[in-house]
Amino acid sequence: MNVLIDELDQFVSGFWITFQICLLAATGALLVGTLVAVLRISPVPPLRAIGTAYVTVFRNVPLTVVMFFAAFGLPVLGSNADFLKIPLLDRLFTRLGTDLPYFRFVVLALSLYTAAFVCEAIRAGINAVPPGQAEAARSIGLTFSQNLRHVVLPQAWRAAVVPLGSVIIAMIKNSALAGFFGVVGDLSSVADRLTGAEGQAIIPVFIGVAIGYLVMTVPLGLLLDRLEHRRAVTR
Repeated sequence: MNVLIDELDQFVSGFWITFQICLLAATGALLVGTLVAVLRISPVPPLRAIGTAYVTVFRNVPLTVVMFFAAFGLPVLGSNADFLKIPLLDRLFTRLGTDLPYFRFVVLALSLYTAAFVCEAIRAGINAVPPGQAEAARSIGLTFSQNLRHVVLPQAWRAAVVPLGSVIIAMIKNSALAGFFGVVGDLSSVADRLTGAEGQAIIPVFIGVAIGYLVMTVPLGLLLDRLEHRRAVTR
């Protein structure tokens, strides 16, 4: 078990890289998922078809395949996901601006994959909003977009916060695949290096990795339990 102390700096560094991946991917998934949810309930049939196709594809394709295409397919198509080099953001998350694009590839793959599940959670929240709310908004002259922005989505977000939290927890655990698709320095690649090149014992190394993921998921799970309890009390 001494490896946990001797290699603490590597575990901390790996945790930080993994945390950045999860934070960026969660943000991207929430944005894309919300947009797809709006497409799914759009009154325009072609937009509904696009939203439905997106969810159908990404919910039924393994994450490994999505990551494989992002890491090895995008370069063949001539893309290094440079559009994720967002000014100012790439200063806070320095890996976004490096010449090695695998960090960006993994963030993109996790975002797009998780967005399908975010969409369904938000759509369930939208369905939980009483129909009279939307009808009242239309009766006072609000357009579809105004209705969504001011009436439906705020209530849907509150109803969907617990399912969304579960989706984000699943995404955090899915990020363990990052090290197998070229990301250097995350928890999974640290474990691979310590058990492979350095010959450390597998069990203590993976205990360290598990602790890193628990640090991210357990507080979020406790927060979700608290929110769910509060909602149950206020009903």
